[in-house]
Amino acid sequence: MARIKVELPDTFSFSTIIPVRITDVNYGGHVGNDTLLSIIHEARVQFLQHYGYEELNIAGIGLIMSDVAIEFKQELFYPDQIKASVTANDFTKVSFDLCYKLEKEMEGKTVLVAAAKTGMVCYDYDKKKVTAVPEGLKFRS
Repeated sequence: MARIKVELPDTFSFSTIIPVRITDVNYGGHVGNDTLLSIIHEARVQFLQHYGYEELNIAGIGLIMSDVAIEFKQELFYPDQIKASVTANDFTKVSFDLCYKLEKEMEGKTVLVAAAKTGMVCYDYDKKKVTAVPEGLKFRS
């Protein structure tokens, strides 16, 4: 079976620090894969807020996550601090990708914890249909 490989861009337009909470630790003694997806969700919300948006309102339309890929690299433990970097790319008429680079400090070095991508589709919740990416998004390069 082929493994997922997430290609990360060279630059990121936003980063934030997300602490690992004790409730994020599973029976294996580390952060579980389901929690890592929740951490990615938190990074996405903070990314959008940084640009003055919300998931249900980016320039008047909403977003739906159509897919997700996560490449796990290192374990996370309590009380690690995650540097979550986010950027948008691969824009189409109705969608774009958000890329995530999750890192932590380990033995004096910055190490990659996970690389991830979420496919985001623009959606008009009132009309219940896919719609075009709004013109002039602040995070569109």
